[in-house]
Amino acid sequence: MSTDQKGTRILARTFFNQLRASGYTPHQVIGIATELLELVTTDLKEGDRAVAAAQATPASDAGTGFQPRV
Repeated sequence: MSTDQKGTRILARTFFNQLRASGYTPHQVIGIATELLELVTTDLKEGDRAVAAAQATPASDAGTGFQPRV
């Protein structure tokens, strides 16, 4: 297991233990995990849209928002 995977596993275990120690039920923990997954999924989809939009915009016009008057 890589160091990154170990760190992720430790963080998840710590978060879980803190939730349970704070009185959250297993069903509430599942609800929290589901919400986290939804947030990550939304973030990934928005990132994909941003990449697609950036690729659709010509490099010379990207980000300037300026059009000279003729």
